[in-house]
Amino acid sequence: MTEDTLIPDVTKAPSPRERARIALSTARRRTLALADCLSDAELIAQHSPLMSPLVWDLAHIANQEDIWLVRRAGSRPAVRSDLDPLYDAFRHPRADRPALPLLDPAGTRRYLADVRDQALDVLAAIPPGDGFLFGMVAQHEQQHGETMLATHQLRAGPPVLDAPAPPPAPADARGLPREVLVPGGPFTMGTDSDPWALDNERPAHTVDVPAFWMDTVPVTNAAYQEFIADGGYDDPRWWHPDGWLHRKRAELVAPRFWLRDGGTGWLRRRFGHVEEVPPDEPVLHVCWYEADAYARWAGRRLPTEAEWEKAARHDPATGRSLRHPWGDDPPGPEHANLGRHHLRPAPAGSFPAGASPLGIRQLLGDVWEWTSGDFTGYPGFTAHPYREYSEVFFGPSYKVLRGGSFATDPVACRGTFRNWDHPIRRQIFAGFRTCRTAAEDAR
Repeated sequence: MTEDTLIPDVTKAPSPRERARIALSTARRRTLALADCLSDAELIAQHSPLMSPLVWDLAHIANQEDIWLVRRAGSRPAVRSDLDPLYDAFRHPRADRPALPLLDPAGTRRYLADVRDQALDVLAAIPPGDGFLFGMVAQHEQQHGETMLATHQLRAGPPVLDAPAPPPAPADARGLPREVLVPGGPFTMGTDSDPWALDNERPAHTVDVPAFWMDTVPVTNAAYQEFIADGGYDDPRWWHPDGWLHRKRAELVAPRFWLRDGGTGWLRRRFGHVEEVPPDEPVLHVCWYEADAYARWAGRRLPTEAEWEKAARHDPATGRSLRHPWGDDPPGPEHANLGRHHLRPAPAGSFPAGASPLGIRQLLGDVWEWTSGDFTGYPGFTAHPYREYSEVFFGPSYKVLRGGSFATDPVACRGTFRNWDHPIRRQIFAGFRTCRTAAEDAR
């Protein structure tokens, strides 16, 4: 079976098998688009010690599909079991991968194609049930696609990627309130019902969240420049102690990829283009320590994970937790900036159709949003289908990000989805919004 047969019937909701086929096909088109625009030499090169050579990502994608769909779901012989140690992400740190005997680009593409042919035959031959393993593999490939896009951002050289700019902000964007009150009380966090939800999103459980005020939109470049201009990077009062040490060691003075324009303004490098920093876009490429410092400087704080999810999912009118801020319908272009249709965030205040029931905008898409919490399992967590997906990352070394970015595919973005990274990471497409406890109003 080939990708050409994967034409969905748009007159009805896709079956689990059709949904899996569409998700796998979409992921592969986007993966290859990020590789086909580069020479073999650039695919083999390591563009940053933070990232793998792109040819490693490609073969790792194929290897995971070989393991989980060909062997596990299909009970078939491996396409290339000899490659398992080579493309094991836990065995080889990213900085060491260029020295490995990796498949060359042509061999990698053959491996991708051979595995996909087998996986599609498996999908056609067996009852997929809820299709979890196929959904997991499609999400894995899309997540690596976002990592590959981050490698493109780190790459030096002329631009090779392009996409149209997002639509301008709607007319009401400048008149939005700075913050929205999220009422206190219990809500259902996590999920038991989403068939493709990953283990760290489960199980559903009740969390009682006190009332708080949440930013209506993510923190913008203009607002962040006020923090810089006020000496925010030079004042240890605003910084977590570990963050202050990191700021000095790494000599942080602004978000990553920002450059002085020779005067008092700022430029940025975006996928090979150098341009003025757009004041009304959400700030991008800041680490957790920078986000936390800004929030303290502004007299606010980063939201907890539970606060973020309640703001994104809870409908006070019905008491339900929605799949997305706007409801349970899949994301459309009117809801959120997802799927790499635009290679940048949309202006703050965009996508009113994607607002939460309380009117908070851009909770999904545009920029990943740092939260205050460490990455841990929910009460009753069970690792599935293997510990290395989530559980081995639990602990204080990783902070949680929510909401996805312009680079995130909808298949890997929902109100319960949890991302995590080290608090020093800045190459990821991360920004933030702030909040404050409602009880502070009475002080």
